[in-house]
Amino acid sequence: MSGVLAGLRVLEFAAIGPVPWCGMLLADLGADIVRIERPGSHGEPDTLGAVRRGRTCVEIDLKTPDGRRDALALAAAADVLLEGLRPGAMERLGLGPDDARARNPRLVYARMTGWGQTGPLAQQAGHDINYIALTGALHAIGTPDRPLPPLNLVGDYGGGGAFLAIGLLAAAWEARRSGHGRTLDVSMVDGSAALMATLYSRLQMGQWRDERGVNRLDGGLPWYDTYRTGDGRFVAVGALEPAFYAALVRGLDLEADLPDRDAEAHWPEIRRQFAARFASRTRDEWAAHFAGTDACVTPVLSLAEAPRHPHPAARGSFVAAGTGHVPAAAFLFDGVRPPPGPASTSASPQQAIQAWSSGTAPR
Repeated sequence: MSGVLAGLRVLEFAAIGPVPWCGMLLADLGADIVRIERPGSHGEPDTLGAVRRGRTCVEIDLKTPDGRRDALALAAAADVLLEGLRPGAMERLGLGPDDARARNPRLVYARMTGWGQTGPLAQQAGHDINYIALTGALHAIGTPDRPLPPLNLVGDYGGGGAFLAIGLLAAAWEARRSGHGRTLDVSMVDGSAALMATLYSRLQMGQWRDERGVNRLDGGLPWYDTYRTGDGRFVAVGALEPAFYAALVRGLDLEADLPDRDAEAHWPEIRRQFAARFASRTRDEWAAHFAGTDACVTPVLSLAEAPRHPHPAARGSFVAAGTGHVPAAAFLFDGVRPPPGPASTSASPQQAIQAWSSGTAPR
């Protein structure tokens, strides 16, 4: 094992969305992760192993006494336990925080849900779109006539998995000093709300309007938006600051034609002229035209194109997998990016228990 989290033992109960994504981050950083999966479920749904990489996978039937015994034996040797079931489900299995910590007082018991462990919606089903809908995030994203889901990046991964990783690492740091673990309640509602902190602050200061398509960062500004190019593709424009805006206007050869951008009444005309000019060339022609400038113009790349762009390619942001690419580990330490966690491997519960009991990684 290598990496900054080498020696950190994480027991992950199979779930969807933010739990395995958080496990991916921890595995890329060198944590030793054993993932408990339902019998017969190994290998689905992440066929390339991009998210499930870096684990030892064991199949355990948690509904049997033997399965619960094996799970508790692994929890007894772990630093962190990750679970993403509805509130109360682990307790009904006899695997709740009190059950696990009776065997391991230092255990950090990290719980990931959409609504949280408490509150009137705690037991209700939901998905990313529902969680961000209650935080104002979904309301703020989309076109003026309708909100649009931003994939599941805000709730599952930004508001869920990222906050889960931060919280459990903080609790694990404390446990190493205090000798006592904590039960961590992370919800996508809470995390998504935290992601909106800047916008809520701007709203209170009168710097943000509570509607879509009229603000600085939601497409309201003509110089912070996307434009269709002559080949039907798009460029992204982010020329917020005056110097960047000047470079954009100069690059579009519109210095003599545009009205003052400080007057909101002029924005439709500015947008019209931008759209007409960008439609006169292809996306890649504009990308080449603005290369090396501070106009903040970039091509909008497809998932297939992004790994081949010179910048992420030079940084190693993606790695080859199957017939395409998957994201690499997202951290550089002293200028070096750790390799992504290895492909997941399988082990029996007894092999995993023995490996952790003997202080070796079950690989």
